[in-house]
Amino acid sequence: MSYKIEVSGLRKSFGALTVLRDINVAVEPGQVVALIGPSGSGKSTLLRCLNLLVMPDGGKIRIGDDSFAFGDSSKMPGTKEQARFRSNTGMVFQHFNLFPHMTVVQNVMEGPVSVKGMAKAKAEELARKLLAKVGLSDKAEVFPNRLSGGQKQRVAIARALAMEPEVMLFDEATSALDPELVGEVLGVMRNLAAEGMTMIIVTHEIGFAREVADRVLFMRDGVIVEEGPAREVIGAPKQEATRAFLSHFHNRG
Repeated sequence: MSYKIEVSGLRKSFGALTVLRDINVAVEPGQVVALIGPSGSGKSTLLRCLNLLVMPDGGKIRIGDDSFAFGDSSKMPGTKEQARFRSNTGMVFQHFNLFPHMTVVQNVMEGPVSVKGMAKAKAEELARKLLAKVGLSDKAEVFPNRLSGGQKQRVAIARALAMEPEVMLFDEATSALDPELVGEVLGVMRNLAAEGMTMIIVTHEIGFAREVADRVLFMRDGVIVEEGPAREVIGAPKQEATRAFLSHFHNRG
């Protein structure tokens, strides 16, 4: 089985603070992996390392055909390599980071045109197709300030998909949204999963993780404490730390 994503021995510190210790993850093509765990456990840093927004201190990352090694003797990827790598790993953040001076359709076109050199007409056709996919065809000519948070996040997903990435990374994509808007974004993510997109999702939506993810990784203090099929880890966790973390959600539900 050749994996779509392979991470081995990944380490990252910020000064004296060790955020990731010897992280090993393998994700099969079309798999959805949810990362859960308390704040400060290293989940977001791991995603940012996967997209080279944060440079790891050691270990290896491979996504598709691109692989990088980090550490004392390794050559750091250059700007061009990083850009190409990032275009293959779509990332959706908590905050939407849309360009306020561009319409929705222009926001989605921007990456293919400026990074990939796609012709504008072709990029616009792609952008409109993706806006239809996330249920926002009617908002193509609108500026972002006229959208709800949920709509902005769906535009951000369309924008990431416009680069035609092999992998999608979601970093708490719903945590900045009002509760009534969470469902529309999770719906788009659910559809992507059903289409076979390889995804790693950092989320506090435990019910969603259980339903949509194939596997769950529970992180704490920069370590993967427990991993396995989503329903097993969430329904019957083996580790005390996982049980303690999940008990907060079970009590609320």
